[in-house]
Amino acid sequence: MTDPLSEIVTLLQPEAAFSKISSAAGPWQVRRVEAGRPFYGVILEGACRLAIEGREPLILEAGDFLLIPASSGFAMSSKSPPARDVDSVPTMLPGGEYRLGHPDGPPDVRMLVGYCTFGSPDAALLVSLLPKLVHVRGQQRLSTLVQLVIEESRTQRPARKVILSRLLEVLLIEALRSTTGTTASPGLLNGLADARLAAAIRCMHESPTRAWTVAQLAKEAALSRSAFFERFSRAVGMPPMEYLLAWRMALAKRLLQRDGVGIADVAERIGYSSASTFSVAFTRHVGLPPARYAREHTAARE
Repeated sequence: MTDPLSEIVTLLQPEAAFSKISSAAGPWQVRRVEAGRPFYGVILEGACRLAIEGREPLILEAGDFLLIPASSGFAMSSKSPPARDVDSVPTMLPGGEYRLGHPDGPPDVRMLVGYCTFGSPDAALLVSLLPKLVHVRGQQRLSTLVQLVIEESRTQRPARKVILSRLLEVLLIEALRSTTGTTASPGLLNGLADARLAAAIRCMHESPTRAWTVAQLAKEAALSRSAFFERFSRAVGMPPMEYLLAWRMALAKRLLQRDGVGIADVAERIGYSSASTFSVAFTRHVGLPPARYAREHTAARE
């Protein structure tokens, strides 16, 4: 059976761009304002405070995993933030660990934090299907995976980049599937958490070439057409046919980046009756014809 969540994480093409071990003691605060950079972290010991724009502050504890797929403004600080709203300047300790707040004495918190990159040309679309915040507590499997990422990132062994990418894929899948219940923001997890909608989403992923209609998908979900349309749109954040189109175009982009795959072949693989029909749809959705898209991405690899 096709697993939509695994497919999306694989399509994201995550890579470990940067990670570091940080510790802190006393009052401290760091803020991040850059948008679009996927931020992740795990609390190794102690506790700290996370404040994200538009959300209630959250206390992170040892063993917690945090993922913000598209970083917007957020701040991490001591459990009681410093009186002055000023960012702390980290100092490097022997061994490469960064220290915030008081430089001496035992830390109040120790954590692995880092950024990853998503290589997919459709990263914005795919990230929009994920929760704005993933917070997982008490999952030993995640801690084990994070430890593997730490160990691999510190070495220069052969195939290091490939191993890190695969570990990040597994880490993201494990974190996302460990998120129970629905989230505040619409996205794929909300859809998959709804058993009826999940049936329709899996149908779209298993058979993207089929000429699906809202009525057919509603039947797969055992819902009326109107109830399915409203429930899907509210949970996922876009209407079902828009999701199907976006998914087909994400698959098309991946195929067009491969050598030796023609336009007609791509059209057939994602459910279009002709190359011309596919070209019109792709151009409208992406902003340039598929042949030009393929040429530009081939040139970028050379």
